[in-house]
Parts: sequence; structure tokens; C-alpha cells
Amino acid sequence: MIGALFVCLLGPQTISAQQTPTTSPDNIEQRLQEALQPQYNSTLSLSLAEAQQYAIRQNRSLQNASLAIKEARAQRWQTIASMLPSLDASGTYTDYLGYSATMSMMGSEVKITMPNVAAFNLTAGVGVNGQGVIGVLLNDIAIEMQDINREKTEDELRASVTKTYMSALVLEDIVQLMDSSLKNVQKLASQTQTMADVGAVEQTQADQLHVRANQLRNNLSANERNLQMAYNTLAVLLDINAETQLHLTSTLDQILNADEVLATLLSPFQPDNNHDYRLLEKNVELAHKNVDMAAWAYGPTLSLAYQYTYQHYFQEGGMRMTPPNLLQVTLKVPIFSSGKRAAAVVEKRLALQEAQNTLDETKDNLSILYRNLRYTLANAYETYMTEKENIDVTQRVFAQTTNKYNWGAASSLELTNASNDLITAQSTYVNAVLNLVNAQVELDNFLNNK
Repeated sequence: MIGALFVCLLGPQTISAQQTPTTSPDNIEQRLQEALQPQYNSTLSLSLAEAQQYAIRQNRSLQNASLAIKEARAQRWQTIASMLPSLDASGTYTDYLGYSATMSMMGSEVKITMPNVAAFNLTAGVGVNGQGVIGVLLNDIAIEMQDINREKTEDELRASVTKTYMSALVLEDIVQLMDSSLKNVQKLASQTQTMADVGAVEQTQADQLHVRANQLRNNLSANERNLQMAYNTLAVLLDINAETQLHLTSTLDQILNADEVLATLLSPFQPDNNHDYRLLEKNVELAHKNVDMAAWAYGPTLSLAYQYTYQHYFQEGGMRMTPPNLLQVTLKVPIFSSGKRAAAVVEKRLALQEAQNTLDETKDNLSILYRNLRYTLANAYETYMTEKENIDVTQRVFAQTTNKYNWGAASSLELTNASNDLITAQSTYVNAVLNLVNAQVELDNFLNNK
């Protein structure tokens, strides 16, 4: 009777407690993934080459670089135009408001009226000196340097797209592998827990597999977020909006192959193709022209001006002293400047010597850097091939150990070790792929291979 009463009193509370919804770690992870899942309105499918061209076409930094070239050309034309003939016209009207001037001539005063007058002036002029000509040549070099910088920016953008594109591809493969491994471990953990519930195995084995499943789940979630970050970075490089989903059509096997790597390794180093070396060469040319510019400060300046004036007087009389035509030729020759011009020439010659030394030193350093980049690429490719084979082997070992565990031929510790080896192999494989991509892109950029 008392027991029945106790059950009646506590039963509803027990049932209520069992019906209270609880939040499991799996539910939290699922809700977190749903919250982070982006929403897309359209899809853009691109191969690696298409992504590079798309980024080049859309990138605003490259657009600014092209505008900088146009600005340099406009400055060049301003310099040329300053040495070409110029023509100016002006018109004036003068009203003296009835004023008249009195002049004494031969003991008598003569009153001269100041008539209102309208005048039209037409002035043509041209001036040429050596510094102006050198200035045009300096502008030409500036345009060439701007163009080299634009090419360099374009190659850097192409390299960034390649690295990010490849990162997304390798992360996609790793996510698929880890998802498959997680499903297998979860299945084994569930089966082992069922066996532990009936006393067929120890609870420790089920707990170990449960911990392993949690670790795999965390690694999978981290790589999924890394994959999304790679897509976001690629979207920024392509300058597309957040509502557009990217679909990558190229594969790792299409991009990472022995022929491409071998072609890059066998490419000869030609300093004239290297962007940095080309810029330094232009800098030496610029220094040469600066020496010429400073030397031409000793040169003469020749200018020619012609002025035509037409005047209309509104009253009779008055003085008409302005000639209708005027021609003026000026030759300006510098003579003495207290050594200022000589010091400027010395300064520019020293700057030229510095630029030449920098160019020679860079050429030697680039040769050494070329060898280092080739060694790095060769090592990265060998490591990639090794890790690619290792991940296949560890995947097979994990699958075999899983089958043995199902049949009781392998322990939970062996399964855990196989799982650890697989996770390590996956992480090492990702690093190997990214190192290979970086090494190949760096050498291609160094050699200016398109």
C-alpha cells in the first residue's frame, strides 16, 4: 500500500523528467553547422584557368594599375606639349572715363585725349631645351615601369587564385575522407556499445570508440570550416558577392601532375623575364637619364614668341603706340651657379653607380634563389608523392582493421591506432599538397611562366 502510494506520488514527476527535452552534443553540432551554412542564390562554375582569368578581369587592383599606366601616358604628353607651339588669344576693352593727358612740347602744353579702345591679342610661342627632351624619355621609362608593375600584380593575383583554389580542392577531398571515416567509427561505436550493454565486451572499448568518434567529428567540423574559409577567400579574389556559390570543376589530378612539375623544373632562368630584375634594369635606365637631365642644366634654352595685336579706337585722336606685330627670340645660356649644377651632376652619377651595383648584386642573388626554388619544388613533389601513397595505405589499413574488429580479430586499441594514423596521414597530405602548390607557383612566378 505504501509502495503503491510512493509510486503514485513520484510517477508523474519521473515521467515529466523523462519527457523534458535535452540538448546533446550531436544536436549542438548540427545546429551550429546549420547556423554557419551559407545561403546561395546562384552558382558559378569555374576551372582553375577560368578562375584566374575571371579574377584578372574583375580585380580592382589591376584596374588601378591600368589606370596608373594611362596617367603616366598623360604626364608624358604634358611634357611633350610643353615644348610644342602654344597659341593664346585674349580680348580687352579699356575705357579711360574721359581722362586726357597733358604733355609739354617745345614750351607749350599739348592735351592728348585717351580714347576708349578695344584690343584683340593673339600670342604664339615655343621653347625648347635639353632637359625637356630628357623629361620625355624619363616619362617613357616611367610608363614601362608601370606596365611591369601591372604584370607583376597580375601574376601575384594569378598565384593567389591558384593557391586558394588548390586549398579548396584538397580540403574537399579530406572532408570526404574524414566523413567516411567518421561514419565507420560511429557505426562501430554503436555496435560496441550494444555489445557492452549485454556484457559481451567491456565498456572501456565502447568508451574509447566514442571518444575517437568525437575527435573525428571535431576534426571534420574544423576542416569543413577551413573549406568554407577557402571558398570565401576565393570569392574575395574573384570579387563576387556572398550569395554566389562557387563550383570548382578542376581536379587535383588535372593540376598536380609530373609533366607540369617537370616542365617547371626544366625551365631555364632568364633574368630579363623576372619582374624584379626588369624593374631594377629600368631603374638603372632612369638613373642614366637623371644624369643627362642634370648635365643639361648647362645647356641653353631657346624660345620664340610672336604676338599680333589689333586695336579699335572709339574716338579720333589719341596716342597709338602699340605695334600690331611683335616677334621675340630669346636664347638663355647659364653661366655661373656657384657649383650647384656640378654638384647635381655628381649626385646623379653616384645614384647611377648605386643602381648598377644593386642590379649586379640582384642578378647574382637571383641565380642562387633559382637553384633554391628548384630544390624546394623537387623536394615538395617527392614529399607529395610519398604522402599521397601513405594516405592510400593508411586508408586501406583502417578499412582492414575495421573489418577485423567487426569479426573480433582486432582490438579497440588497434582500431584506435589505425584511426590515429589515418588522421595524421590526412593532415600530412594536406600540408604536402599545399607545399607543392606553393613551391610550383613560386618558381613559375620567379621564371614568369604564364
